[in-house]
Amino acid sequence: MLTKNSSVRTSFSGVDFSKYSSKVSEFVSEFSARANKSGCFLNWVNLPSEQLKRVDELYSMVENFKNQTGVKKLSVMGIGGSKHTVEHMLGINGLNICHDSVDFYSDVDSISFARFMARIGDVTSSNYMIASKSGSTFETKDGFLRIQQMLIDAYISKGQSQAEAEKSAAKHFIAVTDANAEKSELRRTSISQGWLGDLFIHDDVGGRFSAFDDHALFTLIWAGLSKSDMISLLNAAQEVSEQSLSSDIEINDALKEGIFWADAKMNGINASVHQYMGSMFENTVYWHAQMQNESVKDTLKQVAKVPDAMHHSAEAHFNPANKLVFALTVPVDKGICSENAKSYIDALTKSYEITGAFFREDVETSSMGLTPAAAGALTQLRAFATVYQEIVECIMTGKELPAVFDSVLQPHVEFYKKNLKGGVVVPGRISK
Repeated sequence: MLTKNSSVRTSFSGVDFSKYSSKVSEFVSEFSARANKSGCFLNWVNLPSEQLKRVDELYSMVENFKNQTGVKKLSVMGIGGSKHTVEHMLGINGLNICHDSVDFYSDVDSISFARFMARIGDVTSSNYMIASKSGSTFETKDGFLRIQQMLIDAYISKGQSQAEAEKSAAKHFIAVTDANAEKSELRRTSISQGWLGDLFIHDDVGGRFSAFDDHALFTLIWAGLSKSDMISLLNAAQEVSEQSLSSDIEINDALKEGIFWADAKMNGINASVHQYMGSMFENTVYWHAQMQNESVKDTLKQVAKVPDAMHHSAEAHFNPANKLVFALTVPVDKGICSENAKSYIDALTKSYEITGAFFREDVETSSMGLTPAAAGALTQLRAFATVYQEIVECIMTGKELPAVFDSVLQPHVEFYKKNLKGGVVVPGRISK
């Protein structure tokens, strides 16, 4: 028998769920019919349970990668879901707080590259995870080729031959890409140059839905997440998957959140707000914004961290001329600031409940972030709720649902990529 997740507790006001009760089974059936089926881009539904089978393998791979060079830092080179999901997972799990174990590079301009190298220092003092499904992502390939040449040059300067330097440089890299070498240029590079291990971006798992894919889990392990905590995180995420495919709406918080956002839009309220309280969510807002823009394809939702965003948002949020709906995700504070934190949260809650429809998530915490169970549950909950919003809107308005949900596709990104491919820039060129 399924029970409601206890690590993330959600309360709603201002929305009548009884209006949707007769359609709950239909909402869930539409989701279930496509989950984990090839070509539907919903393989993230059971990904946590699949990754549980590989925990020992991933921990062993991290240890081998560290031992191969003896360095303490991992630099993640990737964009979009290859970056934001990892940053989000590190933040909510209370890891890499001092930015001493993991760094990121996802840019293409000279100043950003110089700033990245200033943080790294000696190019040989870091290992590099190159994350790209196709292996030919322009931004990622540009950074990778620059670092690869710098590593080779560094080892040549230490007296190694060209061939020796290339082998030494190869020890600093690991690829996260398609398993199929015919599909991925990066996989072919990894094989030909003898890079360590097999890390995958699984088929039918879009970047913004990939928080439990190899690039995120490998980085969490590198940053110090214990094996027991990893297992708790994955089990909690899979538990949410089971709850989110239940027709019992009192258990299915993901569906309730999807209904909440859909209800607002169907009632003519296009602008909405989702706020996260505390520094652990600094990068969650980027990941959630990516989820919103690529899945719902809606730029009218504000995703922000409070309290720093509260004062400059309040004028718009509480202006009677603006009609909005609100959500607030808050930690269960058990520390020295708990009394003031509670007062602040209560003030926001009361203000939003008066102003419009509202839901609040209270998430269980550890000393530096969420508990592993809360981290896994919250992350999987967000993915399900995003897709449910599309399902609810389509069914309630009589719009035919596509064979593959719009919320898991991103066809419009190709617009700028086509222009990029036709340009004069050369990925990885070391500009003179």
